[in-house]
Amino acid sequence: MTENSIQIQVQLDENKMPAEISWSAPENTPENTRKAKAFLLSIWDGSDKAALRIDLWTKDMMVDEMEDFFYQTLMTMADTYKRATRHNDLAGEMKSFAKAFFQKSRAKQVHDNK
Repeated sequence: MTENSIQIQVQLDENKMPAEISWSAPENTPENTRKAKAFLLSIWDGSDKAALRIDLWTKDMMVDEMEDFFYQTLMTMADTYKRATRHNDLAGEMKSFAKAFFQKSRAKQVHDNK
């Protein structure tokens, strides 16, 4: 069995808000540490039967970027759910919801920017 780790570095500003996020993995050299504006981490605790999560974003993450991030995350979650359960119909419903949510969020953003 092999073991790997992913490192996530979060630099905080004076108000302890994320100012910069970066991550690296064993395949990346230290020079190839990647910058990120946000991350969502979910971990299933089997003993407590509870999902634990960390969600952080930097103050330079724009609303339109957050909407894209959530849309892509929801679509990926639907794909993962489909692979894990083989419930194609329910995964399709998740994707339909994600698409409708994204369209509504875009419309709201256009309306709010008028």
